[in-house]
Amino acid sequence: MEIKGIKIGFAFIKATEGFNNVDEQFRRNWLKSEEMGIPKGAYHFFIPGKDAKRQASNFIEIVNLKKGDLPPVLDIEIGRRLSVDKMRTEVKAWLDVVEKNYGVKPIIYTNVDFYQKYFQDGFEEYPLWIAHYLQPDKPRIENKWMFWQHSESGKVNGIKSPVDFNVFYGDSSDFENLLIQ
Repeated sequence: MEIKGIKIGFAFIKATEGFNNVDEQFRRNWLKSEEMGIPKGAYHFFIPGKDAKRQASNFIEIVNLKKGDLPPVLDIEIGRRLSVDKMRTEVKAWLDVVEKNYGVKPIIYTNVDFYQKYFQDGFEEYPLWIAHYLQPDKPRIENKWMFWQHSESGKVNGIKSPVDFNVFYGDSSDFENLLIQ
């Protein structure tokens, strides 16, 4: 798929939220990405204050990752007034369960300010997907990032609503090495 000279090289698809919600379009989007030959990954929208292990189980029950897929993603954007320590403990519990299940380190998705508040230290071993719009060249963050979500108003054939656009930081070998083996 190519739009305005830009080839879609990968897709992240929302799978689950909390401990019992499944995105109603997940299965369709997952299959369509596979049919188009687009490397795909699934993400879980994390709800702080809800049992992290149950949230991980919800994701694992729905998402079957295989060779050539991107690692699982934890989307964490809301704090719900949790302390930094409590947030870090909950997120680490989700990451540990999911990593054990799939045998690969999950990616953390968040925005710059949220990352700096909660995950600046102690989570460097996890690949980072950072949301930071309206930046001309790269996100404003010191930590190494792997994906940058730079726009929330992209257009893709077959999808009526705007989609988020992302770039991968690395070359084709780096991308291949990231995929599940």
